[in-house]
Amino acid sequence: MPTLYLVRHGQASFGADDYDHLSDLGRRQSVRLGQYWRERFGAALRFDAVLTGTLRRQIGTWQGMAEGGAFDAPHVSWPGLNEYDSHAVIAAIHPEPLARPGTPELYRQHFRLLREGLAAWMDGRVQPVGMPSYADFRAGVVGALDHVRQNFKGDVLLVSSGGPIATAVAHILDAPAATSIELNLRIRNTAVTEFAFTPKRHQLITYNTLPHLDAETYRDWVTYA
Repeated sequence: MPTLYLVRHGQASFGADDYDHLSDLGRRQSVRLGQYWRERFGAALRFDAVLTGTLRRQIGTWQGMAEGGAFDAPHVSWPGLNEYDSHAVIAAIHPEPLARPGTPELYRQHFRLLREGLAAWMDGRVQPVGMPSYADFRAGVVGALDHVRQNFKGDVLLVSSGGPIATAVAHILDAPAATSIELNLRIRNTAVTEFAFTPKRHQLITYNTLPHLDAETYRDWVTYA
Protein backbone atom coordinates (compact mmCIF):
# COMPACT_ATOMS: atom_id res chain seq x y z
CA MET A 1 0.00 0.00 0.00
CA PRO A 2 1.54 3.37 -0.97
CA THR A 3 2.24 6.12 1.53
CA LEU A 4 1.40 9.80 1.45
CA TYR A 5 4.07 11.66 3.42
CA LEU A 6 2.85 15.00 4.78
CA VAL A 7 5.64 17.34 5.89
CA ARG A 8 5.24 20.67 7.60
CA HIS A 9 7.58 23.38 6.33
CA GLY A 10 10.85 24.18 8.08
CA GLN A 11 11.17 26.98 10.58
CA ALA A 12 9.95 30.22 9.04
CA SER A 13 10.36 33.78 10.35
CA PHE A 14 7.87 34.16 13.19
CA GLY A 15 7.61 37.76 14.39
CA ALA A 16 9.34 39.22 11.32
CA ASP A 17 7.76 41.54 8.76
CA ASP A 18 7.79 38.66 6.25
CA TYR A 19 7.03 35.30 7.85
CA ASP A 20 6.94 33.46 4.54
CA HIS A 21 10.54 32.47 4.10
CA LEU A 22 12.67 29.83 5.77
CA SER A 23 15.14 30.81 8.46
CA ASP A 24 18.67 29.42 8.18
CA LEU A 25 17.65 26.72 10.65
CA GLY A 26 14.49 26.01 8.64
CA ARG A 27 16.57 25.29 5.57
CA ARG A 28 18.93 23.04 7.54
CA GLN A 29 15.93 21.13 8.94
CA SER A 30 14.65 20.58 5.40
CA VAL A 31 17.98 19.40 4.03
CA ARG A 32 18.42 17.12 7.02
CA LEU A 33 15.06 15.41 6.44
CA GLY A 34 16.04 14.67 2.85
CA GLN A 35 19.40 13.31 3.99
CA TYR A 36 17.77 11.13 6.65
CA TRP A 37 15.31 9.59 4.22
CA ARG A 38 18.06 8.82 1.73
CA GLU A 39 20.21 7.29 4.50
CA ARG A 40 17.26 5.28 5.86
CA PHE A 41 15.65 4.07 2.64
CA GLY A 42 18.27 4.47 -0.06
CA ALA A 43 16.99 4.31 -3.62
CA ALA A 44 13.83 2.49 -2.49
CA LEU A 45 12.11 5.76 -1.59
CA ARG A 46 10.85 7.56 -4.67
CA PHE A 47 7.89 9.85 -5.12
CA ASP A 48 5.38 9.69 -7.94
CA ALA A 49 4.69 13.38 -7.28
CA VAL A 50 5.30 16.20 -4.82
CA LEU A 51 2.42 18.50 -3.89
CA THR A 52 3.02 21.85 -2.23
CA GLY A 53 1.07 25.03 -1.79
CA THR A 54 2.35 28.20 -3.42
CA LEU A 55 3.97 29.66 -0.28
CA ARG A 56 7.73 30.23 -0.34
CA ARG A 57 8.33 28.42 2.95
CA GLN A 58 6.58 25.31 1.59
CA ILE A 59 8.39 25.30 -1.75
CA GLY A 60 11.71 26.09 -0.05
CA THR A 61 11.24 23.11 2.25
CA TRP A 62 10.73 20.79 -0.71
CA GLN A 63 13.81 22.26 -2.39
CA GLY A 64 15.88 21.64 0.73
CA MET A 65 14.61 18.07 0.99
CA ALA A 66 15.35 17.48 -2.68
CA GLU A 67 18.87 18.77 -2.18
CA GLY A 68 19.52 16.68 0.93
CA GLY A 69 18.08 13.46 -0.47
CA ALA A 70 18.73 13.91 -4.20
CA PHE A 71 15.00 13.54 -4.87
CA ASP A 72 13.52 14.30 -8.26
CA ALA A 73 9.76 14.13 -8.78
CA PRO A 74 7.06 16.05 -10.67
CA HIS A 75 5.98 19.09 -8.64
CA VAL A 76 2.28 19.87 -8.39
CA SER A 77 1.40 23.36 -7.15
CA TRP A 78 -1.86 23.15 -5.16
CA PRO A 79 -3.09 26.48 -3.73
CA GLY A 80 -5.51 24.62 -1.46
CA LEU A 81 -2.48 23.58 0.60
CA ASN A 82 -1.64 27.17 1.54
CA GLU A 83 -1.86 28.12 5.20
CA TYR A 84 -4.55 30.42 6.59
CA ASP A 85 -3.49 34.01 7.36
CA SER A 86 -2.96 34.06 11.13
CA HIS A 87 -2.87 37.87 11.26
CA ALA A 88 -6.23 38.08 9.49
CA VAL A 89 -7.68 35.44 11.81
CA ILE A 90 -6.61 37.37 14.91
CA ALA A 91 -7.71 40.72 13.46
CA ALA A 92 -11.19 39.30 12.88
CA ILE A 93 -11.71 39.08 16.66
CA HIS A 94 -9.18 41.67 17.86
CA PRO A 95 -9.04 44.58 15.37
CA GLU A 96 -6.82 46.74 17.59
CA PRO A 97 -3.08 46.67 16.68
CA LEU A 98 -0.95 44.20 18.61
CA ALA A 99 2.74 44.40 19.43
CA ARG A 100 5.02 41.85 17.83
CA PRO A 101 5.17 38.71 20.00
CA GLY A 102 8.70 39.33 21.22
CA THR A 103 8.20 38.27 24.85
CA PRO A 104 6.78 35.09 26.41
CA GLU A 105 3.69 37.03 27.53
CA LEU A 106 3.01 38.43 24.05
CA TYR A 107 3.72 35.01 22.53
CA ARG A 108 1.07 33.42 24.75
CA GLN A 109 -1.36 36.21 23.93
CA HIS A 110 -0.81 35.64 20.21
CA PHE A 111 -1.68 31.96 20.39
CA ARG A 112 -4.61 32.50 22.75
CA LEU A 113 -6.12 34.94 20.25
CA LEU A 114 -5.26 32.61 17.37
CA ARG A 115 -7.15 29.75 19.01
CA GLU A 116 -10.17 31.98 19.59
CA GLY A 117 -10.05 33.37 16.07
CA LEU A 118 -9.75 29.95 14.45
CA ALA A 119 -12.72 28.64 16.43
CA ALA A 120 -14.81 31.65 15.37
CA TRP A 121 -13.79 31.21 11.72
CA MET A 122 -14.58 27.50 11.75
CA ASP A 123 -17.98 28.17 13.32
CA GLY A 124 -18.78 30.84 10.73
CA ARG A 125 -18.97 33.62 13.34
CA VAL A 126 -16.29 35.70 11.61
CA GLN A 127 -14.86 35.93 8.10
CA PRO A 128 -11.20 37.06 8.16
CA VAL A 129 -10.34 39.61 5.48
CA GLY A 130 -8.76 38.13 2.37
CA MET A 131 -9.35 34.53 3.41
CA PRO A 132 -11.70 31.85 2.11
CA SER A 133 -14.52 30.55 4.25
CA TYR A 134 -13.51 27.64 6.44
CA ALA A 135 -15.60 25.32 4.24
CA ASP A 136 -13.61 26.39 1.19
CA PHE A 137 -10.29 26.11 3.06
CA ARG A 138 -11.16 22.57 4.10
CA ALA A 139 -12.31 21.72 0.56
CA GLY A 140 -8.90 22.74 -0.78
CA VAL A 141 -7.17 20.31 1.58
CA VAL A 142 -9.62 17.47 0.97
CA GLY A 143 -9.28 18.06 -2.77
CA ALA A 144 -5.53 17.46 -2.52
CA LEU A 145 -6.12 14.19 -0.64
CA ASP A 146 -8.66 13.09 -3.23
CA HIS A 147 -6.22 13.97 -6.03
CA VAL A 148 -3.59 11.72 -4.50
CA ARG A 149 -5.97 8.79 -4.08
CA GLN A 150 -7.36 9.09 -7.58
CA ASN A 151 -4.16 9.66 -9.54
CA PHE A 152 -1.20 7.87 -7.94
CA LYS A 153 -0.25 4.30 -7.15
CA GLY A 154 3.15 4.96 -5.57
CA ASP A 155 4.40 7.07 -2.70
CA VAL A 156 3.58 10.79 -2.75
CA LEU A 157 5.06 13.71 -0.81
CA LEU A 158 2.91 16.63 0.36
CA VAL A 159 4.71 19.67 1.81
CA SER A 160 2.40 22.17 3.46
CA SER A 161 1.76 23.95 6.76
CA GLY A 162 0.28 23.14 10.14
CA GLY A 163 -3.27 24.20 9.31
CA PRO A 164 -3.74 22.09 6.18
CA ILE A 165 -1.97 19.07 7.66
CA ALA A 166 -4.06 19.22 10.85
CA THR A 167 -7.19 19.62 8.71
CA ALA A 168 -6.20 16.54 6.70
CA VAL A 169 -5.68 14.45 9.86
CA ALA A 170 -9.00 15.57 11.37
CA HIS A 171 -10.74 14.82 8.06
CA ILE A 172 -9.56 11.22 7.74
CA LEU A 173 -10.29 10.59 11.44
CA ASP A 174 -13.74 12.13 11.04
CA ALA A 175 -12.95 14.39 14.00
CA PRO A 176 -14.65 17.74 14.74
CA ALA A 177 -13.15 20.77 13.03
CA ALA A 178 -12.08 22.20 16.39
CA THR A 179 -9.80 19.20 16.90
CA SER A 180 -7.60 20.48 14.11
CA ILE A 181 -6.77 23.63 16.13
CA GLU A 182 -4.87 21.71 18.80
CA LEU A 183 -3.39 19.31 16.24
CA ASN A 184 -2.13 22.30 14.30
CA LEU A 185 -0.53 24.15 17.19
CA ARG A 186 1.56 21.13 18.19
CA ILE A 187 2.98 20.29 14.75
CA ARG A 188 6.74 20.80 14.70
CA ASN A 189 8.77 22.17 11.81
CA THR A 190 9.59 19.48 9.20
CA ALA A 191 7.53 16.97 11.21
CA VAL A 192 6.39 13.95 9.22
CA THR A 193 2.85 12.58 9.17
CA GLU A 194 2.09 9.43 7.17
CA PHE A 195 -1.11 8.21 5.54
CA ALA A 196 -1.46 4.85 3.81
CA PHE A 197 -3.84 5.19 0.90
CA THR A 198 -5.91 3.25 -1.59
CA PRO A 199 -8.19 4.59 -4.32
CA LYS A 200 -10.99 4.59 -1.71
CA ARG A 201 -9.50 6.04 1.46
CA HIS A 202 -6.56 7.27 3.55
CA GLN A 203 -5.46 5.71 6.85
CA LEU A 204 -3.34 7.46 9.49
CA ILE A 205 -0.02 5.70 10.23
CA THR A 206 2.03 8.31 12.10
CA TYR A 207 1.60 11.93 13.18
CA ASN A 208 4.08 14.75 13.91
CA THR A 209 7.27 12.65 14.02
CA LEU A 210 10.85 13.92 13.78
CA PRO A 211 12.99 10.81 13.11
CA HIS A 212 15.61 12.93 11.33
CA LEU A 213 16.19 15.03 14.46
CA ASP A 214 16.32 12.24 17.05
CA ALA A 215 20.08 12.32 17.52
CA GLU A 216 21.66 14.41 20.27
CA THR A 217 23.34 16.52 17.58
CA TYR A 218 19.97 17.93 16.54
CA ARG A 219 18.39 18.56 19.94
CA ASP A 220 18.38 22.33 19.35
CA TRP A 221 16.84 21.97 15.89
CA VAL A 222 13.31 21.18 17.15
CA THR A 223 11.05 24.21 16.59
CA TYR A 224 7.36 25.00 16.30
CA ALA A 225 7.00 28.29 14.36
